[in-house]
Amino acid sequence: MAQLVIFRHGQSVWNLENKFTGWVDVELSAKGVEEAKQAGLKLKAFTFDVAYTSNLKRAQHTLTLALNNSGHAPITTITNKALNERMYGDLEGLDKTDTANKYGEAQVKIWRRSYDIAPPNGESLKDTAARVIPYFESEIAPQLKAGKNIVMVAHGNSLRALIMHLEKMSPEQILEFEIGTAQPCLYELDKDLNVTTVKNL
Repeated sequence: MAQLVIFRHGQSVWNLENKFTGWVDVELSAKGVEEAKQAGLKLKAFTFDVAYTSNLKRAQHTLTLALNNSGHAPITTITNKALNERMYGDLEGLDKTDTANKYGEAQVKIWRRSYDIAPPNGESLKDTAARVIPYFESEIAPQLKAGKNIVMVAHGNSLRALIMHLEKMSPEQILEFEIGTAQPCLYELDKDLNVTTVKNL
C-alpha cells in the first residue's frame, strides 16, 4: 500500500495582502515560513521516496522547509509547472475585495469557484485539472503503483483538481472544498490507486 501526502504551500505574501496570485512567483510570508516548519513536524513519522512540487517558489520553499524540519534525509525532488496554481489571468495582483466591489461578489465567486468558467485570460479549475491529472497519471501514479511513498506540495487549485480525481468527486462537490495552508493530508492507496484512507495529519 502506497502513501501519498499532499499539502498546500504556507501563507504567501499575497495571501497575506488578499491578492489574486496565480502564476505570479511570490514568496512565503513570515507566517508561511512557520507554517511550513510546523507541517514538517507532522511528517516525522513518515518515510518518503520522492517529492513533487510546482515551479513556483512558495511551494518549493514550503517543501524544503517542511522536509528539513522533519528530520528526513534528502530525497529526490521533482518540480513541474503542471502542478502550478491555476492562472488567474487579468485578476493576478488585484486585491480580492476591490475586485469584488468592481465586478460584484457573485461574479468573482463564479471566477473563483465555478468548475469551467475562467477569469479573463486565465484558467478555470477544469483547465487546471487538464494539466494536473495527466501529469499525475503519467509521472506520479507509476511511482505509487511501484510502492513508493510520495510527498507533494502544490497549490489550492492544483490540489483541488487532484483531490477531485483521487476521491472521485463531482464538479459540484469540489466547488466548496477548501484547502488550508500547510496542512498535510495522507492518502493511502491500494495497488490500483483506489483511496483506502484519507487522514488530515
